Amino acid sequence: MPRATATAKQNATEKPGWRLWLRVVAWSGLFVGALWGGTELRSFLLTDPRFGLACDPAETSCSNLEIQGTTYVNRDRVRAVFTPDFGRSVFHLPLAERRRHLLAIDWVRTATISRVWPNRIVVTIAERVPVAFAKLPVAGTARHWMALVDNDGVLMTLPRKVRFNLPVLSGLTEEQKDEDRRLRVRAMNRLLEDLGPQAKDISEINAASLQEMRVIADVDGQGVELWLGDQHFRSRYSNFLSHYQDIRQHSQEASTFDLRLDDRILAR
Repeated sequence: MPRATATAKQNATEKPGWRLWLRVVAWSGLFVGALWGGTELRSFLLTDPRFGLACDPAETSCSNLEIQGTTYVNRDRVRAVFTPDFGRSVFHLPLAERRRHLLAIDWVRTATISRVWPNRIVVTIAERVPVAFAKLPVAGTARHWMALVDNDGVLMTLPRKVRFNLPVLSGLTEEQKDEDRRLRVRAMNRLLEDLGPQAKDISEINAASLQEMRVIADVDGQGVELWLGDQHFRSRYSNFLSHYQDIRQHSQEASTFDLRLDDRILAR
């Protein structure tokens, strides 16, 4: 009896060990099978010609490459981003890298890329919205050139044959960081918002100094430069208009006026 009991205990101890090894072998087989299947599927998606982006580099359009949302963005530049992918599987396309190149294109604010089964690519562009003309100095000269700027402080080239009814913002440069230009755009927006309906008289805002905002205003058909400082824009401008006729009698030749002191107006 003691020997039989010892043998039974030994068998009970050995059985769970065999079961464990069977489980390990089974799961290993499943893992290897899944790995092999995934490798085969990936190879199929990357090499089968049915998934190839069938576009001819010599043609100006491609039905398999759809570009949406562009008005001012150069579509040829968008298409050129995907030229390395022509003839290759759409599943081989490096989405992050292509999106980064799209965001570097003028006027592009955001871009998304979608793979459409079996062999199409859809590019959706959201364009930037200009809020002002940017009057940019030409280095080493007294001349300027015009671009457009959006609320993010990003500069954009002027599209051909398109007219925008926007104020002119000076005090910006190409060398400034986007954040520096963004602060000046915000200062412009705050000034125009404070002026309300009177903002229609303003043709140019100089935001070179955020504490010394200046504007060019059309008053009685004449352009005058007004120094408004950094606050009380509406009250200062209204006060100037209410005293303009008296000011003209005493300062007929003046074209620049300092309104930063709320109790007086200085002609310069």
